[in-house]
Order: sequence, then structure tokens, then C-alpha cells
Amino acid sequence: MIPRSRFNRLGLPVLCLLLSTIAQGQQQPDHDMSGMDMSSMQHDHSSMNMQSKPGMMMMRQPTNLIESQLNRLSSGTSVEPASTPMYMMMGHHGAWMWMLHGEAFVTGIQQNAAQTPEGRRGGDKLFSTNWIMPMAMRRLGPGQLTLRTMFSLEPATVTGRQYPLLFQQGETAFGKPIVDGQHPHNFFMEVAALYDIKLSERTLLSFYVAPVGDPAIGPAAFPHRMSASENPLAAIGHHQEDSTHIAYSVLTTGLTWRWVRVEGSGFHGGEPGEARWQFQPSANGLAIDSYSTRITIAPNANWSGQYSIAHITAPEPGAHEDQQRQTASIMYNRPFGPRDAAGLSTGNWSNTLVWGRTVSHGKTNSYLAESLLKFSRKNYVWTRIENAGRTNQLLLTPGKPVPPDFEEEPIGHAASFSFGYDHDFRLGRHITAAPGAQFTTYNTPQALKATYGDHPWGVAAFVRFRIAQ
Repeated sequence: MIPRSRFNRLGLPVLCLLLSTIAQGQQQPDHDMSGMDMSSMQHDHSSMNMQSKPGMMMMRQPTNLIESQLNRLSSGTSVEPASTPMYMMMGHHGAWMWMLHGEAFVTGIQQNAAQTPEGRRGGDKLFSTNWIMPMAMRRLGPGQLTLRTMFSLEPATVTGRQYPLLFQQGETAFGKPIVDGQHPHNFFMEVAALYDIKLSERTLLSFYVAPVGDPAIGPAAFPHRMSASENPLAAIGHHQEDSTHIAYSVLTTGLTWRWVRVEGSGFHGGEPGEARWQFQPSANGLAIDSYSTRITIAPNANWSGQYSIAHITAPEPGAHEDQQRQTASIMYNRPFGPRDAAGLSTGNWSNTLVWGRTVSHGKTNSYLAESLLKFSRKNYVWTRIENAGRTNQLLLTPGKPVPPDFEEEPIGHAASFSFGYDHDFRLGRHITAAPGAQFTTYNTPQALKATYGDHPWGVAAFVRFRIAQ
């Protein structure tokens, strides 16, 4: 039995109200949806490309990277393979096509490591991770305008500014470095405008402007990629691979030709502080002081890959070290099985491989492999395997200030192996729920065995809620 930690007074009631509103609400599209079944639980990522006709917009199956990119269903300007299914409500209002995505996990977690003189690492907690993304797009002038926002209630539903996660490090809580814990996301995860101009049938010019958003670094971040969509916990290599998905003052320009895209971003490198309910300056303001470049290749509907490189100015709160980051990733998605009334596959197999390297306090590499299998329409099994470079920050006592003479440096690689299952149920008109569980075992680097033991472990029981059509 997992001991129950309490949400604060705001978090759980607000989350329940949000989910109840979505479940009971119903909006009728103003125009015909061109043959799409609006009662379907999911819609293919590839079905959202728009064509204009007098008085309406249609949907068309993408056949290349350009058409897939125009869907704009991920965070920032990242894309997954065009065949990747996405979950949403959608409709039309006048000249606009609107979409609403979102999910929430309510999770009870236990993380267990060896007993040490300072106490046992890990802990237990009841918390919720969640996000909701309203967006709208329309033809405007020679191109397509997309307006997108993303919000999270995690500042209320992850109490104590973190939840337990062994071997995780990065950012601060109450002015002290987080050790063995994952921080919540900001209430404002993204506020962005995107504009795409087709220069020819094979060429697309794109612009992305976001007071808070996702620069061109890495793959789609873990909360938004399909291979991680049933996993309630963050990747422990998050801060080497995709932690820049909430950044300030983001400007990105991209050029796509057939199945290749090149992008460049300028952004503010300092990560958000702990006052997560509002826009906030970091310690060194909000000026654009960092940059990144990414190349994306998507040779067909089932494959995509990217390589990115970035210079990030003083990303960590309380630290002044700049960071060089490189990432590379490959995604493969394969729909399979018979198709339902909307023409969607009843099974899907989604996979992601990621390498991330940061050079700041020495050189740190992290590696991730994820695989998610959906079968028999409503069943999901998945695994996440990681080998993440860690620093001697994990030797600090959790919740204590950094010693004045402390110098951070690499200390070894921690490995994690997670396996999970959940089953989907229709809970309301526009929401599904999936109870499930996940088990994780860890391999400890030699330098940390006295603190964690050889094989710490963790278990999570959860219910995942998701917006559906």
C-alpha cells in the first residue's frame, strides 16, 4: 500500500474540475469535417494537414515532411513520424480549425534505495503531472497561421516543488538543488505563434515566435512524444536530452525541402525559476543569449530523425556556467491491425532512441530507448531503458544547501529499466481513463553504491486521463 501524501488545497480540486469540464463539454464543429469520424477516440497525426476551399477547410493525408510539419501538433517546431497517432478534440469555427490536446496522470509512487546514515533515498508521494494544449490555425495571406498555448497545473499538483525519482538531478526547490527528484513544469509551458509559407510544393519557410516555448533542440520532449505517452515519470536523462522545451524569448526560423529541414533558434538560456505560476525573469533577465541549430530528416511516414547542437547560457538556477549541448534521435512509428470506422489502425508501435551530451561540469552523456505498443485497441505495454551520466551532486544530502567549496563533476552512469501496462476506458464524452502500473529497477554506478545500494527500485500506480474526440 502506498502511503498517501496530500495535494495542497488548490491542486487536486482544480485538476478534477478541469477533467470534469472536458468530459462533459461538447462543441459542434461549424463545418463538415470532410469525412472524418468526429466520435473517434483518436485521429492520426497525418490527418491534420489543411487545404482551403471557399468557406471551409479540409483535411488531407500528408505524404512528406512538409505536410506533416503543417500539422503543428507537438511542442515547439519538433515533429514525430507522420504516421504517429495523436489524441484530441477538434472542429471548425469560421475560418479557424481548432484542436484541444491534453492529459493528466494521478500517480502514487514509491522509490526505494539502501539505508544510509543520512537516511533512505527515494520516498513515496501522491501527485499529478498534467498539461493541456489549445491551438487554432487558419490560412492567412500567403501562408498558414497557427496560435498555440500549453498550460500545466503541476505547480499545484506536484507539492513540495518535486516528486521522488531516484538518480534524477537538475534545477532547485526552495533554493536548494533537487537530488533524487523531478521538478514540476510551469503553468505557462508554451505561448507561441507559428507562420508557414509554402514557397513551392517541395519547399516550406517557417517562423516560430514564443515568449515561452521550445527552441530547436532535441526530439519532441518526453511529455509530448508518443513513445513516452503512457509513462507517468520523467526520463532521468531529461536534462541532457530535452530540458529546453520550456524556454523564454524563443525565435526560430526553418527551411524544409522535401524530407529535410534545417532550423536555427535564438532564445534565453536560463531555465525558469521556482515561481512557476507566472512569466518570470531568470537571474540574468530574459534577453536572447543562446542559440541552437537542428537538422531533421523524415524519409517516409514512419521514420524521422534529428541532430541538434546548442550553446546555452547559464541554464541552471544559481549557477553561472554555460553549457554546450548535442542531441541525436531516431523515431520509428508503425500502425498495424485492422482499421476502425474512421480508418484508423487498432494497433500502433512507437519507438524512440535518444543520445544527449552536455559539456559544462565536465562532459556528461545520456542514452535512452523507449518503446510503446498499443494492441487490441485499448491495451498498452511499454519500456524505457536509460543509461544517464550523473554528477557528484547526487552525493549531496537532499534538501540541504550546497557546501561552499563544492565543485560539480561527472561521477558515473546510472541505468534504469522501466516496464509498464495500462488499459483504456471511455470515461465521458470527451475523455478516456487508463489505470496502470510501472516497475523500475536501477543499476548504480560504483561511486554511488554506498549511498544507493546496488539495485534500487521503484513502483508507480496511476490513472491516466486523456482528452478524446
